[in-house]
Amino acid sequence: MATIETTARSGLGIADVRVAAERISRLVRRTPLLALGPDLLLKGEHRQHGGSFKLRGAANAMLVLRPTEVVTGSSGNHGIAVATIGAACDVPVTVVMAAGTSEAKARAIRARGAQVVRVDGGVAERERRARSIADQSGAVYLPSSDHGLVVAGAGTVGLEVAEDAPGVTTIFVPTGGGGLLAGVCLAVDALDHPVRVVGVEPAHTRRYALSIAAGAPVELPPSTTIADGLRGQRPGAVPLPIIRRRVDELIGVTDDAIVQALGVLRGVGIAAEPSGAVALAGAMQSRYVGRTVAVVSGGNTPEELSAGSQAREERTAE
Repeated sequence: MATIETTARSGLGIADVRVAAERISRLVRRTPLLALGPDLLLKGEHRQHGGSFKLRGAANAMLVLRPTEVVTGSSGNHGIAVATIGAACDVPVTVVMAAGTSEAKARAIRARGAQVVRVDGGVAERERRARSIADQSGAVYLPSSDHGLVVAGAGTVGLEVAEDAPGVTTIFVPTGGGGLLAGVCLAVDALDHPVRVVGVEPAHTRRYALSIAAGAPVELPPSTTIADGLRGQRPGAVPLPIIRRRVDELIGVTDDAIVQALGVLRGVGIAAEPSGAVALAGAMQSRYVGRTVAVVSGGNTPEELSAGSQAREERTAE
């Protein structure tokens, strides 16, 4: 099996994020900051190619590693991202998805030429199966968050926020696998003014908050939160020490709060998926002062995915 080292790199820092930004610039879109209120901006990763921020980490890792075959586990968006890069680079991709994950996302992954394998159980079982398939096939196993190249690629979200919103005081970041939160922590760490980084987890999947409180990784049972992209059970070995060192606060939000944030986003024309509304849910329940950014991490709703599939079919028919 071709492996990727998933232990923490003590040297991972803002330089890695800057190099990643240059490396992936031809493949990713610089997403906009959208004003929701006088002091509240939204980082619109729902407008990213592939519908989420995940393309950044997938592109960075695959451009460096240049694998001949890839296996990954995903709730959907990382799988779409890896399948997108795989199709562009003519690399076969297999995506393992746990029970209860989105069939619309599975269809989007297949539409990009990748194979989808379904498994019973939660994220932990998904990752075990993905590793097993990679072992048997000789493919590279590419985690959705738990690798330095993926974290650095995700961190380009924070780099763009820092460049496009000078004077930003707080960034709310949705937290699932932890790659985006760890990357944002790296990106803002060397700024010339302090920026509060707040990780927002679904209330029943607070594995980073619980692990930091316990002083050791905590594995949770499978979750049914509406934020299907944030159902991971255990913190990543790469993101955890970065988050523990740099994050200012980790907060939890209920599904009701996520639904409320979804309503706010859709009221201004942003078709976010539930996971993409988690950071705004955190901002709405918190007291923030000064220029604040909430990351809308993805917009792969069934409706958006269906519209994307139809557009691809129309382009193919032309």
